[in-house]
Amino acid sequence: MAVRINGRLVDGLTAEHTHQPSGDTIRTTAPKDNGGTGEHFSPTDLLTTSLGSCMITIMALAAKKRGLNIEGTTFEIDKHMSTETPRRVAKLVLAIHVPHGLSETDQQALVEAGKGCPVCRSLSPEIEIDSSFSFGANQA
Repeated sequence: MAVRINGRLVDGLTAEHTHQPSGDTIRTTAPKDNGGTGEHFSPTDLLTTSLGSCMITIMALAAKKRGLNIEGTTFEIDKHMSTETPRRVAKLVLAIHVPHGLSETDQQALVEAGKGCPVCRSLSPEIEIDSSFSFGANQA
């Protein structure tokens, strides 16, 4: 199944993108460190966000199948760009926190599900991914 997304430059370095199935739109622009304004997500910010978003979404689907509630799950992700050319995402450092205490078996199942998400499987192996997971009221 194909999903169409249309994009167009709207002013200078800003582009607007429309997700055809839903009609949702987002804007991107070049980051300040690459000559842009940084006023919107950059394309590499979207890639970064996609990883965290995909992992918690896949974890939520796995939790639902197991009858678990992981509502309120959060992620923080830091993007590190390469210092050499060509410019690319070199490393992503991701921390996912599930605010509910779960059994070790359930935790492991959710971690495996998250690490197997489609975005993670689609990224170049040249991108270092450093992910950590915490469960329960206290964040690690």
